[in-house]
Amino acid sequence: MSGKADPRAAGDEGTSRARLDRGRGALGPALELVHTGRAPTRAVLTAELGVTRATAGAVAAELEALGLIRVDARPGAAAGSQGRPSHRLAVAEEGPVALAAQVHADGFRAALVGLGGRIVATAPGCEVVDEDPAKVLGSVVEAGAELLRETGRRCVGAGLAVPSAVAEPEGLALNPLHLAWPAGAPVREIFAEQIHAAGIDGPAFAANDVNLAALAEHRHGAGRGSRDLLCVATGHRGVGGALVLDGRLHSGSSGLALEVGHLTVNPEGGRPCHCGSRGCLDVEADPLALLTAAGREPGPEVSLLKQAQDLIRGQYDEPAVRVATETLIDRLGLGLAGLVNILNPDRIILGGLHRTLLDADPERLRAVVADRSLWGRSGGVPILACSLDHNSLVGAAELAWQPVLDDPLGALTRSA
Repeated sequence: MSGKADPRAAGDEGTSRARLDRGRGALGPALELVHTGRAPTRAVLTAELGVTRATAGAVAAELEALGLIRVDARPGAAAGSQGRPSHRLAVAEEGPVALAAQVHADGFRAALVGLGGRIVATAPGCEVVDEDPAKVLGSVVEAGAELLRETGRRCVGAGLAVPSAVAEPEGLALNPLHLAWPAGAPVREIFAEQIHAAGIDGPAFAANDVNLAALAEHRHGAGRGSRDLLCVATGHRGVGGALVLDGRLHSGSSGLALEVGHLTVNPEGGRPCHCGSRGCLDVEADPLALLTAAGREPGPEVSLLKQAQDLIRGQYDEPAVRVATETLIDRLGLGLAGLVNILNPDRIILGGLHRTLLDADPERLRAVVADRSLWGRSGGVPILACSLDHNSLVGAAELAWQPVLDDPLGALTRSA
């Protein structure tokens, strides 16, 4: 055999490299399209990126080489479709993961989450939350580190969801009212220290749990396709809100936007709120408010959220339960109407107990919002239930995945 290189092979390689160089700036957008399910085939990827088929092919091949996506080697077309078959694209099932952690009033949990919002593994939840955030975050990080050891997965970073406004750029939990943590606890710094102490590579992030639920739902759940998405939810205690604009969380100038829990919805005779006011959504439309209105004494066996949900689902026919549920629906509807008038979202999604209230009487809730909004029934915004299990955990993982989505090659090279 001749020792000379084939000039045609060298030319082909150079052409492929040139295509990849031109498409390198498209790696992040391409990965986000596959990650959010908006590019199921290479043909769709080509159209969405606005590049040639050859460039899209080079970009997809590079993402596959990085272990992030899988390209079906045999192009196919759906039955009855027309046109040239296209290679199918999917996230790599055995690819890297992000460590996600969530702390709430009734416990904490750790999980590993892959691209596409797939929960790969979860650790058993803990129901005891220490007053020292360092102890809690140390325990949840250790649970996550054990999952990484068991699965052998590469970790791109870690994200934490907390039931508090998180001030930026410091990452301070300003009002962890239901955790007994000190106000202004530097949760992001503590979390990052615990992550690095556990030997986990990659950056660490922290944010409000409802913000992260909204981000996860926008990318992978009931909010997909929405441009201006409003999310309102109540978990174990209190009420939170979030707004996603053009695919990005709107967190305000310092991370404190959408504190919807302190909208006044019952000024006459409302319950005292932690903020010093009275009749706020935070205390008028959360699980404790429902149990109290129904004349039920909360028990220690399970979380307040589960007690409230079980009450509505199992005993809705009881007059006291029905009246309490309708009262909370009216309070929630009043708050949503005020938000619609200010924000003009194209979709509202509800999580936690609010999802259960929507299921119990969707027409009542929609009527209250329509009647109280400026444009009446003709301008009714769709109100849907959140659709993801553990959406705050998935959203916490989205924080850790974002640097990879922004620059796949650079992020994975830095963490290698």
